[in-house]
Amino acid sequence: MLLSGEFSLDHGLVLGLGIASVILVVLIAVRMDVVDHEGHPIQLTYRFIGYWLWLLVEIVKSSLDVTRRIWSPSLPISPTMYILKAGQPGELGQVIYANSITLTPGTVTVRLDGGDILVHAIAREVGDALAAGEMDRRVARLEASGIKVVERAK
Repeated sequence: MLLSGEFSLDHGLVLGLGIASVILVVLIAVRMDVVDHEGHPIQLTYRFIGYWLWLLVEIVKSSLDVTRRIWSPSLPISPTMYILKAGQPGELGQVIYANSITLTPGTVTVRLDGGDILVHAIAREVGDALAAGEMDRRVARLEASGIKVVERAK
């Protein structure tokens, strides 16, 4: 409805059916007891916003690098696997780090296992830059600055 700009009764029906289906799925998930019993509230701090801006710049730079490697035969594509140690104490910080790696073109997180992250990089230079640890340090600062993990009693 928002993208089309049309607000007729037919669209209202579609919206209503969509809301009803979401409610039905939530009720089924609660009944199956598959709803997670812990919460991970992320408090938006200036560091969180700054991290996302920094990550956006890194995504653009990596996209340009991957594009150059594809279009220029002189730039090497040498797939490499790395095992990185996550510097974040909590699981949420480790997941943010692993997902940030995957969001950056040219790198993919293959596995996250208790603080060890297996990463596939499109080239050795890309993996070496990741292994230098700038992203790891930024996520660790982000986790320490305002992301709190709260567990509810069962």
